[in-house]
Amino acid sequence: MALALEDRLAVTELIALHGHLVDEGELDRADEVFTPDVVYDLSDFGQGEVVGLTALTRAALTLGAANPVAHHVTNVVVEEVAEGRVRVRSKGLGIMADGSCGSVTYEDVVVRTADGWRIGRRRVVARRVPLNGLGQGS
Repeated sequence: MALALEDRLAVTELIALHGHLVDEGELDRADEVFTPDVVYDLSDFGQGEVVGLTALTRAALTLGAANPVAHHVTNVVVEEVAEGRVRVRSKGLGIMADGSCGSVTYEDVVVRTADGWRIGRRRVVARRVPLNGLGQGS
Protein backbone atom coordinates (compact mmCIF):
# COMPACT_ATOMS: atom_id res chain seq x y z
CA MET A 1 0.00 0.00 0.00
CA ALA A 2 1.35 3.43 -0.93
CA LEU A 3 1.99 5.98 1.78
CA ALA A 4 -0.94 8.41 1.98
CA LEU A 5 -0.37 11.99 0.89
CA GLU A 6 -1.35 13.19 4.39
CA ASP A 7 1.40 11.02 5.89
CA ARG A 8 3.97 12.31 3.39
CA LEU A 9 3.06 15.86 4.34
CA ALA A 10 3.21 15.09 8.07
CA VAL A 11 6.64 13.47 7.70
CA THR A 12 7.98 16.37 5.61
CA GLU A 13 6.73 18.88 8.19
CA LEU A 14 8.32 16.79 10.96
CA ILE A 15 11.70 17.01 9.21
CA ALA A 16 11.30 20.81 8.90
CA LEU A 17 10.18 21.23 12.52
CA HIS A 18 13.55 20.06 13.83
CA GLY A 19 15.35 23.18 12.57
CA HIS A 20 12.73 25.54 13.95
CA LEU A 21 12.87 24.04 17.43
CA VAL A 22 16.66 23.83 17.61
CA ASP A 23 17.22 27.33 16.24
CA GLU A 24 14.76 28.75 18.78
CA GLY A 25 16.43 26.82 21.62
CA GLU A 26 13.22 24.90 22.30
CA LEU A 27 15.10 21.70 23.13
CA ASP A 28 12.40 20.77 25.65
CA ARG A 29 10.13 20.09 22.66
CA ALA A 30 12.45 17.50 21.09
CA ASP A 31 9.83 14.84 21.83
CA GLU A 32 7.71 16.43 19.09
CA VAL A 33 10.38 15.37 16.57
CA PHE A 34 12.16 12.34 18.02
CA THR A 35 11.22 9.10 19.75
CA PRO A 36 12.34 8.87 23.41
CA ASP A 37 15.01 6.31 22.43
CA VAL A 38 16.23 8.12 19.32
CA VAL A 39 19.65 7.18 17.98
CA TYR A 40 21.34 10.32 16.59
CA ASP A 41 24.42 9.21 14.69
CA LEU A 42 27.15 11.84 14.53
CA SER A 43 29.93 9.36 13.71
CA ASP A 44 30.84 11.31 10.58
CA PHE A 45 31.78 14.18 12.90
CA GLY A 46 33.77 11.96 15.28
CA GLN A 47 31.11 12.09 17.98
CA GLY A 48 29.62 8.59 17.71
CA GLU A 49 25.97 7.90 18.44
CA VAL A 50 23.89 9.88 20.90
CA VAL A 51 21.06 7.76 22.31
CA GLY A 52 17.89 9.17 23.86
CA LEU A 53 16.34 12.61 24.19
CA THR A 54 18.17 13.52 27.40
CA ALA A 55 21.55 12.73 25.87
CA LEU A 56 20.64 14.59 22.67
CA THR A 57 19.69 17.71 24.61
CA ARG A 58 22.86 17.46 26.71
CA ALA A 59 24.98 17.16 23.53
CA ALA A 60 23.39 20.28 22.01
CA LEU A 61 23.92 22.27 25.21
CA THR A 62 27.52 21.05 25.49
CA LEU A 63 28.21 22.21 21.94
CA GLY A 64 26.81 25.60 22.96
CA ALA A 65 27.93 28.50 20.78
CA ALA A 66 29.46 26.06 18.27
CA ASN A 67 25.93 25.07 17.16
CA PRO A 68 24.66 26.53 13.89
CA VAL A 69 22.49 29.61 14.32
CA ALA A 70 20.24 28.34 11.53
CA HIS A 71 19.31 24.87 10.31
CA HIS A 72 17.71 24.71 6.86
CA VAL A 73 16.39 21.52 5.31
CA THR A 74 15.56 20.86 1.68
CA ASN A 75 15.27 18.08 -0.91
CA VAL A 76 13.12 15.84 1.33
CA VAL A 77 12.52 12.38 -0.13
CA VAL A 78 10.17 9.98 1.69
CA GLU A 79 10.22 6.25 0.98
CA GLU A 80 7.86 3.81 2.70
CA VAL A 81 9.74 0.71 3.87
CA ALA A 82 7.01 -0.94 5.98
CA GLU A 83 3.62 -0.09 7.44
CA GLY A 84 4.22 2.76 9.91
CA ARG A 85 7.89 3.14 8.98
CA VAL A 86 9.55 5.32 6.35
CA ARG A 87 13.05 6.22 5.31
CA VAL A 88 13.67 9.91 4.70
CA ARG A 89 16.66 11.54 3.05
CA SER A 90 17.06 15.29 3.09
CA LYS A 91 19.73 17.92 2.66
CA GLY A 92 20.64 20.23 5.50
CA LEU A 93 22.43 23.56 5.52
CA GLY A 94 23.87 24.88 8.74
CA ILE A 95 24.69 28.57 9.00
CA MET A 96 27.22 29.43 11.67
CA ALA A 97 27.40 32.64 13.70
CA ASP A 98 30.39 33.81 11.63
CA GLY A 99 28.41 33.36 8.39
CA SER A 100 30.13 30.19 7.26
CA CYS A 101 27.95 27.41 5.96
CA GLY A 102 28.10 23.63 5.93
CA SER A 103 26.06 20.99 4.18
CA VAL A 104 24.89 17.59 5.40
CA THR A 105 22.65 14.78 4.33
CA TYR A 106 20.15 13.59 6.92
CA GLU A 107 19.32 9.89 6.68
CA ASP A 108 16.29 9.28 8.89
CA VAL A 109 14.15 6.36 9.92
CA VAL A 110 10.75 7.77 10.84
CA VAL A 111 8.12 5.72 12.66
CA ARG A 112 4.45 6.24 13.35
CA THR A 113 3.81 6.49 17.11
CA ALA A 114 0.69 7.12 19.18
CA ASP A 115 1.65 10.82 19.05
CA GLY A 116 2.25 10.90 15.28
CA TRP A 117 5.36 10.47 13.15
CA ARG A 118 8.70 10.70 14.96
CA ILE A 119 12.35 10.25 13.97
CA GLY A 120 13.68 7.08 15.60
CA ARG A 121 17.12 7.19 14.01
CA ARG A 122 19.03 9.98 12.32
CA ARG A 123 22.42 9.72 10.67
CA VAL A 124 24.08 13.02 9.80
CA VAL A 125 26.57 12.78 6.94
CA ALA A 126 28.82 15.75 6.19
CA ARG A 127 29.10 16.84 2.57
CA ARG A 128 32.79 17.62 2.14
CA VAL A 129 33.62 17.12 -1.54
CA PRO A 130 31.73 17.74 -4.78
CA LEU A 131 30.03 14.77 -6.45
CA ASN A 132 30.86 12.68 -3.35
CA GLY A 133 34.43 12.45 -4.69
CA LEU A 134 33.51 11.26 -8.20
CA GLY A 135 36.04 12.54 -10.73
CA GLN A 136 38.45 13.67 -8.02
CA GLY A 137 41.18 11.20 -9.05
CA SER A 138 42.13 7.98 -7.33
